[in-house]
Order: sequence, then C-alpha cells, then structure tokens
Amino acid sequence: MNSMQLVTPAIGLMFWTIVIFILLLLILKKFAWKPILKAVDDRNRSIKDALSSAEKAKEEMEQLSADNDKILSEARIERDSIIKEAREIKEKTISEAKSKATKEAEKIIIDAKQQIKNEQMKAMIELKNEIADISIQMAEKILKTELKDAKSQKKLIEKDLKNQMN
Repeated sequence: MNSMQLVTPAIGLMFWTIVIFILLLLILKKFAWKPILKAVDDRNRSIKDALSSAEKAKEEMEQLSADNDKILSEARIERDSIIKEAREIKEKTISEAKSKATKEAEKIIIDAKQQIKNEQMKAMIELKNEIADISIQMAEKILKTELKDAKSQKKLIEKDLKNQMN
C-alpha cells in the first residue's frame, strides 16, 4: 500500500459521503431549519416588541413627567392665587374693621360732646334758676325790711350772701 492511497479517498466513498451530506441537508431543511429560523424570527420579533414597548414606556414617562410639571405649575398658580385672595380678604377685613372702629369712635365722641353740651345747658339753667331764686329772696328781704340808709342795706346783702353760700 502506498501512502498516497491512504490519503486519497475512493470515488465510491466520496459519492456516498456527498449523498449522505445532501440527505442530511434535506432532512435538516425539512425538520430543523424551519423551527430554528422560526425561533430566531420569534426571538427577533420579541426583542423588537420589547424595544418598542420600552420606547413607548419612555414616551409615556416623559408625558407623565410633563403632565406632572404642568399639574405642579397649575397647583403653584392656584396656591399663589389663593394666598393673594386671602391677603386681600385680610386687608379688606382690617380696613373695614378700622373704618368701623373710626366711625364708632367718632360717634362716641359726638355723643359725648352732645351729652357734655346738654349737661352744660342743664347746669346753666340750674345756675340761672338758683341766681333768680337768690335774687328774689334778697329782694323780698330788702323789701320787708325798710332800711333807711345804704350802709344797712349793704350789711343785709352781705349777710344774706354768706347764708346762701353755706
């Protein structure tokens, strides 16, 4: 045997090897490649769907973030509006209270002045009546006593005034 014969295959062996290889390819094509290709396609599709879902979720998160920012902005505006309105109500209430207090104080002062004026008038009338009574009493006493000179009239008037004061 030649060493070349060991390395070179026989034509029959090559023929059967090619036939078996082609049969193997046909069997693989019929039974294995379709499920393998289907599994690869399914895997590609699920990866694509997952990426699509992730992108959609990212967009939704961005939309939610934008909505949250909008809601926060609206809440801040509403809070500022409520605070402004509360301040206006507070200032209006204080202003009204001051105005009412001022009006009431003015009314009290006017009433007090009127009462003082009335009391003064009453005191003046009483004083006039008292002076009139004293004058009448003095005139009666002067007329009762017939005095002959001015000196005794003056004494009588001074005595009567002292009595009236006590």
